[in-house]
Amino acid sequence: MVRSAEWYSGTDRNSYIHRAWMRRGLPADAFDGRPHIAIANTASDLTPCNAHLGEVARSVKEGIWAAGGVPLELPVMSLGETQVRPTAMLWRNLAAMAIEEMLRANPIDGAVLLGGCDKTIPALLMAAASVDLPVVLVPGGPMLNGSFRGELLGCGTGVWQLSEEVRAGTLSAEAFLGSESAMIRSRGHCNTMGTASTMAVMAEALGFTLPGTAGIPAPDSRLLEAAHAAGRMAVDAVAEDRRPSTILSSASFANAIVALAAIGGSTNAVVHLLALAGRAGIALTLDDFDRIGAEVPLLVDLQPAGRFLMEDLYRAGGVLAVLNEVRDRLDSEAMTVTGRTLASYLAGAEVWDREVIRTAAAPLQTAAGIAVLTGNLAPNGALIKPAAASEHLLLHRGRALVFDSVEDLRARIDDPDLDVDADTVLVLRGCGPKGYPGMPEVANLPLPSKLLATGVRDMVRICDGRMSGTAYGTVVLHVAPEAAARGPLAKLRTGDWVLLDVAGRRLEAQVEPSEWEARGPSPELVQALARPRRGWEELYVRSVQQADTGADLDFLVGSSGSAVSRESH
Repeated sequence: MVRSAEWYSGTDRNSYIHRAWMRRGLPADAFDGRPHIAIANTASDLTPCNAHLGEVARSVKEGIWAAGGVPLELPVMSLGETQVRPTAMLWRNLAAMAIEEMLRANPIDGAVLLGGCDKTIPALLMAAASVDLPVVLVPGGPMLNGSFRGELLGCGTGVWQLSEEVRAGTLSAEAFLGSESAMIRSRGHCNTMGTASTMAVMAEALGFTLPGTAGIPAPDSRLLEAAHAAGRMAVDAVAEDRRPSTILSSASFANAIVALAAIGGSTNAVVHLLALAGRAGIALTLDDFDRIGAEVPLLVDLQPAGRFLMEDLYRAGGVLAVLNEVRDRLDSEAMTVTGRTLASYLAGAEVWDREVIRTAAAPLQTAAGIAVLTGNLAPNGALIKPAAASEHLLLHRGRALVFDSVEDLRARIDDPDLDVDADTVLVLRGCGPKGYPGMPEVANLPLPSKLLATGVRDMVRICDGRMSGTAYGTVVLHVAPEAAARGPLAKLRTGDWVLLDVAGRRLEAQVEPSEWEARGPSPELVQALARPRRGWEELYVRSVQQADTGADLDFLVGSSGSAVSRESH
């Protein structure tokens, strides 16, 4: 018996109410045991990257009907990465909690999850893992390539590049503003290998999508074809009881880590995968990212680590073609929502453009996985993405210039009298999960304008926050514990010597140990962190975990399943 029959079967008052209120176009046989499939849709005009998902949902509905199911669209909380303040990450856990509760509370047997923008896919997957009903995910897809002045213009990455040229005085403000419409020229999420594209690939590597779906451009009619197929597959997944708990495993997370390195994916995937593993009850640590991914070659020549964009990746063969190049590193037993292994889809996945997708024997970089650093500044770990960094800065020693808040940074970074040179290590703290709150994408600090004017385009930067997956540079981020949780980053002072040694996996303040132990957080940081809070922000700050375990709320870790403890009303 399908789960929804617990609501609809019988002749008592409650079953009468459940059926009667749904009889607004549904036929009588909709309640005879056919699976009811929710379409958890994150479409919103205020989430521009997901605004087209209403059209995708219509194709999903047709697929569900065709397979004998009953489609039921369920609008769920949406997060527009570029729109909400102070940061969309503040509400990822709230969105995941709300989606989980709605999937559990309603008479549904499975779901198709529609997401695209950065936090919507992680929230959907976290919810699915906790409620453990059969699901299929359809990524909304990247926008088409942009171009400006005859060159590819990557969404997000171009913003960081062009805005720094304006600050350096090499590009006019008028030309910068003229690139807006050239950058965003179609529906879809960022077309670089930013967090949105990365999380779509992670969903496919984990087994949550129909293989071959991640990376289909949003305007491409093949996305609607895939959406129709996903609707059909959701009905089949219910019949076969293929739940997230039957798909997610240590093997599937290992495959995701390999994929993350091979595509040069966003560092944000680390915090999202850790949170998802926590929901699924699977042991995953920062060390696993280094152990599994560090030596994986970078195969995809995409911005921000390379030249091309997501439309080019799909044209060149797509995600399956990339995975086929590293198939010897993948676990062949990891399952997908189709009931088949991911490995079974790789045969025949060819590469059609070797400029975009390299071979494992001749990669863009030989060892491009995210590196995990530890030391007296980050005892629980910090991340750096070597693929997006400057090679000459991967071993670096310099004096710290510390900023205690984003506001402090903005007030001083362009001061012509700022005591800074190209060897200085820029440090921004108070931007972790508790400190900001919400762990914003500010770790790729803008460079001092007086150095930009001299030709400097990268410096070592350290932060307890995140950075956009579209960003680049020698940026150490996700420092844990964060400064606001009295992590040692709070002790650092301007003028302290800092050592970054990526090969040695070290991040250290070179301060006399006795002095280091005696120090407390700086008074300026304590003052910057003091602010009144209420509502969700207060609950979040009380309960959020640190970046090294996924920044989920402590009371949301794990799964509650799909059972509802009480009857209606």
